[in-house]
Amino acid sequence: MTGASAASRPLPAGWRRHALGDLCSLQVGPHIRPEERTDAVDGVPVVLPRDLVHQRIAPAGRVVLNPAKARLLDRYRLVEGDVLVTRTGTVGRCALVTGEQHQWLYTQLVRLRLPEPDPVLAAYLTGYLSAGAAQRWMERRSAGATIPSLSLRDLGTLPVLLPPAAEQKAIGETLAALDEKIRVHTEIARTTGEYRGILADLLMAGALPSET
Repeated sequence: MTGASAASRPLPAGWRRHALGDLCSLQVGPHIRPEERTDAVDGVPVVLPRDLVHQRIAPAGRVVLNPAKARLLDRYRLVEGDVLVTRTGTVGRCALVTGEQHQWLYTQLVRLRLPEPDPVLAAYLTGYLSAGAAQRWMERRSAGATIPSLSLRDLGTLPVLLPPAAEQKAIGETLAALDEKIRVHTEIARTTGEYRGILADLLMAGALPSET
């Protein structure tokens, strides 16, 4: 079933259809110049599009902003329960902001923020935006340019199918559990690949005996 037909088909009992912009506010992140970044330990971490991996914010390769500049960008601070979405390049990658990233900043991304803290809805929205129908919807509206780009106005019209709270919780938890399994297996594959490279170098140099 296509994204368009999924968005327009009759809904199950208790489900509602909303535009994304009716559920949360959308805020584009500020432009941060390379010279405003720093290696200072007291700098403020900044989330970039590359940090959005499997619906979470990757911990490695952190960019840090000069504390003086960061103080001027308080309205772009992240809070737990925000959702970040890419709108240029690889459009539609998203991630849920956790307590670890509370008060961090972001750039080149769109921040979605609910009117009131709602962990269940935030987790559901993250899962919904990463699902096939929403991904195809965003791809269609960002196609046609040399660099795919989705306008803030278009993103705000994305249709969201919203089940009752109990089903939101179940769906969000199921998808989050699968995302965690993917992250664990990805990390295992990465670590195994690094180990294989080191072992191959040692074996080829005669530093280790090969097993027969």
